Amino acid sequence: MLIRLLRTHLRPYHGRLLAVVVLQLLGTLAALYLPTLNADIIDHGIARGDTGYILTTGVWMLAVTLMQVVTMIAAVYHGAYVAMAVGRDLRAAIFHQVGTFSAREIGHFGAPSLITRNTNDVQQVQMLVVMTATMVVMAPIMAVGGVTMALRQDVGLSWLMAVSVPVLAAGVLTIARRMVPQFRAMQERIDAVNRVLREQITGIRVVRAFVREPYEWRRFAEANENLTDTALRVGRLMALMFPFVMLVLNASNVAVLWFGGMRVDDGAMQIGALTAFLTYLMQILMSVMMAMFMVMMVPRAAVAAERITEVLDTTSSVVTPAAPVTEFARPATVELRGAGFTYPGAEKPVLRDVSVRTEPGETTAVIGSTGAGKSTLLSLVPRLMDATDGAVLVGGVDVRDADPDELRRRIGFVPQRPYLFSGTVASNLRYGRPEATDDELWQALEIAQARDFVEEMPERLEAPIAQGGTDVSGGQRQRLAIARALVRRPDVYLFDDSFSALDLTTDARLRSALRPHTVDAAVVIVAQRVSSVRDADRIVVLEDGDVVGVGRHDELITTCPTYAEIVESQLSAEEAA
Repeated sequence: MLIRLLRTHLRPYHGRLLAVVVLQLLGTLAALYLPTLNADIIDHGIARGDTGYILTTGVWMLAVTLMQVVTMIAAVYHGAYVAMAVGRDLRAAIFHQVGTFSAREIGHFGAPSLITRNTNDVQQVQMLVVMTATMVVMAPIMAVGGVTMALRQDVGLSWLMAVSVPVLAAGVLTIARRMVPQFRAMQERIDAVNRVLREQITGIRVVRAFVREPYEWRRFAEANENLTDTALRVGRLMALMFPFVMLVLNASNVAVLWFGGMRVDDGAMQIGALTAFLTYLMQILMSVMMAMFMVMMVPRAAVAAERITEVLDTTSSVVTPAAPVTEFARPATVELRGAGFTYPGAEKPVLRDVSVRTEPGETTAVIGSTGAGKSTLLSLVPRLMDATDGAVLVGGVDVRDADPDELRRRIGFVPQRPYLFSGTVASNLRYGRPEATDDELWQALEIAQARDFVEEMPERLEAPIAQGGTDVSGGQRQRLAIARALVRRPDVYLFDDSFSALDLTTDARLRSALRPHTVDAAVVIVAQRVSSVRDADRIVVLEDGDVVGVGRHDELITTCPTYAEIVESQLSAEEAA
């Protein structure tokens, strides 16, 4: 997964990657040449007292050092650019892919996991690219070049490399292998902390209302402790790695000085060559350590890449047809023909054989007990989910044959949980039609019974709205969401229990004001309250996903026991009559 992901997203930057390789090659060659020059100064300059040779070679060393600095800076710049660009592209790809998901895919992954995949997981892959461009390219060049240059200095000490390099590599690999499962567990623990924190922030009012703070603290403490324990296990392994590396490096230093000193004493080796050999051995071991460090990073990045690829490879169950229909009959009708829906893996369908037609200027209401499938039915119309049985038609076109964007442009949808975006009242109302004028916004607010409280705000239409609309009440949030749908002037209005937070008087005024505005539109209302649906042209009664009654209010009271029970539970006998 990691290789496939990197191959796909690194392809646009092959030119910069080639530049990184060339620059790293030049910089590493310069670093490998410096110990040889230093050895020459010691053996041919200092030992013989040749000041001119020392100065000439010293100037040459400065030039090589300058070249090394320039090439390494340029290599790091290009490598960092590629890594940041890959991170940007991955975040954009995940964001775009999630934007195509239906409610089914969103529910499968969960919002906390999707957030973690688009932040922490992308960061792990991005860090791997940075380290690869700055370290891994240099490590093999330095290892091979170091071995070659060390052998040029003295072959007799080469056995030290044959011992120290495998010992270092074996030890680091052993530690890294134990870290792989811990990295996988860490990503899952981060998901869990994200999920608990998100739930507590979103449901803070419920938590406080039921005095459940101690319980939520324990939940978060448990998730936090699990993440901490996993991170500590990883940290202990990393803490074990660096002392081991330093042990091998220092033991190698001692061995080179001990056995090299003997060779110098025997006249088989010069002091400058011993110094250069020691430097080359350190460079070789450092390159091995860098390679092993990358081996340690790869497993975590591989886990992250697997999670990212899972999102990118998931196709939405709502698929755009090859030749989408873009023209709809206007004014539009809404029709369900034997529509049904079953969630994947569910034992029974949520909806079964629902058939109903709403003409322009008509209002169809859907009512039923909690879990009857009302919201699911409404989600089939804008194709937030696809019906698994039957068909859903808007303007005479099966929604599965329609272009999703064109379909949704003709629908004004007010969800069960109205959501307002951070910005202003005006920016939220213009969300579906940016070109709407202020007069149109005020008209929509008046119909939605929201004009009075907006006018009381100091900035009126430019009054700030917090993310989610948390700075306004539930009823105000619902009315602003209704006004947003009205501004769009759609052919079809879908209200998913959108009047539940309104008092009965405001509800009645809103529905009365809404009727003239929707005279050419098909209106479908999902509601729990009988008072919100009793004036509808058609009421569809759902029970456990089945249609148990269709008709007007006065008809259903006598012909549909389920509806009669709902009416009896909400209205007095006089009101029902």
